[in-house]
Amino acid sequence: MSAVLKLSEITEGYVQTLPQATAHSWDTDPKHLGFNLARYKFVAKMLQGYEKVLEVGCSDGFASPIVAQSVGKLTAVDNDPSFIKVARTHASKSWNIDYRLHDITDEPLKGFDAAYSMDVIEHTTSPLRFMESLAQCAPVCVVGSPSLESQKYASSVSRSGHINCMTARELNILMRKFFEHVFSFGMNDEVLHTGYEPMRHYLLAIGVK
Repeated sequence: MSAVLKLSEITEGYVQTLPQATAHSWDTDPKHLGFNLARYKFVAKMLQGYEKVLEVGCSDGFASPIVAQSVGKLTAVDNDPSFIKVARTHASKSWNIDYRLHDITDEPLKGFDAAYSMDVIEHTTSPLRFMESLAQCAPVCVVGSPSLESQKYASSVSRSGHINCMTARELNILMRKFFEHVFSFGMNDEVLHTGYEPMRHYLLAIGVK
């Protein structure tokens, strides 16, 4: 008799459904889910070893464990109660993530070692206010957003919510208002890109006070 466990035995009892926003991505454009997870892996590597980390705009929380795996304690917030409800429902006991309903533009959450926000700033009516609030949360912040140049390739549904996309230079200038050092990166699909800025479809920037 073989002592090797079958995959079905190892995975027995695990949740077999995807949370809200992730299920939509999987049904409409599965490859985009891979791009999104790659962005979170970048954040996890950049913030590896930080003790208290804040995620701003966690959506349904599906990708949050990628960062939680690399940090001491992750607090994940979103201003949409339906997303927080779903995130808590699907939360795994393997990762100690504190999902909270909160809007940092109303009240910044202070006392964190690092913070990150992926795919949020382009949806805000005031990127300046959002960045000011994010900078009050932690001395190190990672921000991710689709580039302005990428929008001509985006779907009409995607563009309708992206009311404040920026170029890499514009994001850099904005972050320098609140951080002494800003390190600029980008991604095309799931590949990290540091070349010609207008060719970056997705922007990543790290601000350090």
